[in-house]
Amino acid sequence: MASAWQRLGFYASLQKRQLNGGPGVLSWGMRVIPGWTRGIYSATGQWTKEYTLQTRKDVERWWHQRIKEQASKISEADMSKPKFYVLSMFPYPSGKLHMGHVRVYTISDTIARFQKMRGMQVINPMGWDAFGLPAENAAIERNLHPESWTQSNIKYMRKQLDRLGLCFSWDREITTCLPEYYKWTQYLFTKLYEAGLAYQKEALVNWDPVDQTVLANEQVDEHGCSWRSGAKVEQKYLRQWFIKTTAYAKAMQDALADLPEWYGIKGMQAHWIGDCVGCHLDFTLKIDGRVTGEKLTAYTTTPEAIYGTSHVAVTPSHRLFHGRSSLREALEKALVPGKDCLTPVTAVNMLTQQEVPVVILAKADFEGSLDSKIGIPSTSSEDTTLAQALGLSYSEVIETLPDGTERLRGSAEFTGMSRQDAFLALTQKARRKGVGGDVTSDKLKDWLISRQRYWGTPIPMVHCAACGPVPVPLEDLPVTLPRITSFTGKGGSPLAMASEWVNCLCPRCKGAAKRETDTMDTFVDSAWYYLRYTDPQNAHSPFNTALADYWMPVDLYIGGKEHAVMHLFYARFLSHFCHDQKMVKHREPFHKLLAQGLIKGQTFRLPSGQYLQREEIDLTGSAPVHAKTKEKLEVTWEKMSKSKHNGVDPEEMVDRYGIDTVRLYLLFAAPPEKDILWDVKTDALPGVLRWQQRLWSLATRFIEARASGEVPGPQLLSNEERAEARKLWEYKNTVISQVTTHFTEDFSLNSAISHLMGLSSALLQASERVVLHSPQFEDALCALMVMAAPMAPHITSELWAGLALVPKKLCAHYAWDTGVLLQPWPAVDPQFLQQPDVVEMAVLINNKACGKIPVPQQFAQDQDKVHELVLQSELGIRLLQGRSIQKAFLSPRTALINFLVQE
Repeated sequence: MASAWQRLGFYASLQKRQLNGGPGVLSWGMRVIPGWTRGIYSATGQWTKEYTLQTRKDVERWWHQRIKEQASKISEADMSKPKFYVLSMFPYPSGKLHMGHVRVYTISDTIARFQKMRGMQVINPMGWDAFGLPAENAAIERNLHPESWTQSNIKYMRKQLDRLGLCFSWDREITTCLPEYYKWTQYLFTKLYEAGLAYQKEALVNWDPVDQTVLANEQVDEHGCSWRSGAKVEQKYLRQWFIKTTAYAKAMQDALADLPEWYGIKGMQAHWIGDCVGCHLDFTLKIDGRVTGEKLTAYTTTPEAIYGTSHVAVTPSHRLFHGRSSLREALEKALVPGKDCLTPVTAVNMLTQQEVPVVILAKADFEGSLDSKIGIPSTSSEDTTLAQALGLSYSEVIETLPDGTERLRGSAEFTGMSRQDAFLALTQKARRKGVGGDVTSDKLKDWLISRQRYWGTPIPMVHCAACGPVPVPLEDLPVTLPRITSFTGKGGSPLAMASEWVNCLCPRCKGAAKRETDTMDTFVDSAWYYLRYTDPQNAHSPFNTALADYWMPVDLYIGGKEHAVMHLFYARFLSHFCHDQKMVKHREPFHKLLAQGLIKGQTFRLPSGQYLQREEIDLTGSAPVHAKTKEKLEVTWEKMSKSKHNGVDPEEMVDRYGIDTVRLYLLFAAPPEKDILWDVKTDALPGVLRWQQRLWSLATRFIEARASGEVPGPQLLSNEERAEARKLWEYKNTVISQVTTHFTEDFSLNSAISHLMGLSSALLQASERVVLHSPQFEDALCALMVMAAPMAPHITSELWAGLALVPKKLCAHYAWDTGVLLQPWPAVDPQFLQQPDVVEMAVLINNKACGKIPVPQQFAQDQDKVHELVLQSELGIRLLQGRSIQKAFLSPRTALINFLVQE
């Protein structure tokens, strides 16, 4: 008599013959088995009983390419199906992936696979945030062109991503430094310019003396140093390009209320924007009654009272004192440090035509980020004091009625309105006339996008002596970067040296003109990339509106918390703008946001602050010391970094433990939003290794039982065995519900894995006859493999292939002729949803069964409530009253509660 394993090997070899052109139906003894479309990985066709290191390598080698090919065959074009757009923040091609990359892409890959199994149309695109200063620095340091350095890094990192078995929608790949992408970045800039939202002004900027470039305020740390070079930032006046993000401050603040909870990120966005309770209004400036042609913008929180203006106040740090203003000399003469000073300069409100004096304040700064403010005594006691001290005239424009209502007087067409109605009417009129009026906060500044560097998107503007700044027409886009071979890293923009490129004709008058030599902040490139992914090959527009409307908004956006303010704010701004331009129907680009935590490595630091490499550390004693000097070391957990010698090479980890193990570790070690302290000695890594071995043992046990020659028959089970099988059925349904919730709501994939581990343990405890004869065991085992597949695709693909070998299946609802990743996601059985109202809860005392009590279904998983109900029951009063209960343990799955009682 052949053994079960010989029988199974014979069956697998028959499958092999079928793959080589054998019959579509296989016979095994007297049984007829439908043919399977492929054999298992093993060259011999034999099932391997143990999941060893070699087995793992063989499994991943076999399945790696096949899983990729499976994914590539799934169409994304059926727009009649519901969609799911999962997006992980695209990386800067620095040359090598780090574990933080691997974590975020593992999460997105897992969610994408899950949603595909749910029958959704899914895109999980990948691209490269490829412009930026590091490429230019590499060109200087290594004598490489930024383009060749960038493309070489992309090629290498793409291979790394492939090695990790990540199934991205590679046909949607974008690279922001390619002309076919930045043509449309330039197009969006010209649309902003035409809408009055991109403008140039002389401004005090943050100048990095090392990198020789302008930094946004957000790129300067709390110590006044550059976030990139670490150099002390200097202040310098330059003519810069800005995008008027303040125009959308109120809309973006209000829209936050309609978004789901973003794990604290909404609060960060709201704080960044500030309280939108006022607006800026524009003034023209005069001196001694002479119009100068210069403008000033000033802020007020009470624009409704604008007809009561007494002055416009500026601080001594205002650009008028430091730039090339014609008023600079007059203002400097009027300035007396430490005193509020009246100046000979007057400001004419472009909305009301009121003319008021400009005053220099004694204090250096206003609250927020302001450097100019409208003085309105009717609404500010501080302004009243100043106006009276300087002898400034003003009108009281607010009257209070007997019922306490405040209304306007002496305010032209706004007279008689309530303050609230006047606020809305006046700001609306200012916006209509283009003289301010955008409701914003006193802290939010417009977005400075000018960068004096080469490797960035050229700003598509031409400066003409006759016409002023003129946008490059769409038909002439993209304005491509000239080929520059020498980079010094000194002085201004390298583009300014490319005279053939700089000198051009004005698009409007065809006269001699010069191109803008600043390039855009890379945050502009990433502010709209999620839209390009919806239609990445479009050569006629940034994206097709119908495609964008189908795929947008992004259903789940995954990335680091460090991008939760700037990038997210700019991306939201561009999306709001595109909505107003009728390019997309959705205002907000992202529905759910998952800001994953950092991966931290252990660092060892000398008292001097120097970080040590592992080989410099002596770990033999009770505390780590320097191997040479024996100095004690400060041991901490910090974000992985080359400079801190605490990084982990993802490829090395994959080589050592396997793709699935690394994936499971990253998903299981902590909830996605929490930091991971990378230590392979902790429970997380051994835990996921053991779980894979348990999965393999489960499949092996099932295959072996069904290959024994005994025909499975549910009718052969005893009543006790049927009850055991029913508990497995109930547990399976509970786990399906829990895991599905984690995948769709809180993304706590660590908890999902815990639930699957619990189901694995329950199946391992099943009796031999339940394994052989129970459809409930078979169904729970198959559901377990399907639910584990998005997280561990290689091992589950092999296990599924092994299960497919088994004859006489008892469950007909699985597609045995396709792989595990192509199975539909398990659903909770309808009968389970119609659970009885009452659960019979077994009561144990010191592990000894003492009886059962009825518990309402809604309380059956609440330990405190079950505890209370037991104590109130007749059984509890009889057996537990007056006794010292040390602890109680509830097991909802088995419907029992165990009381540990002091004897």
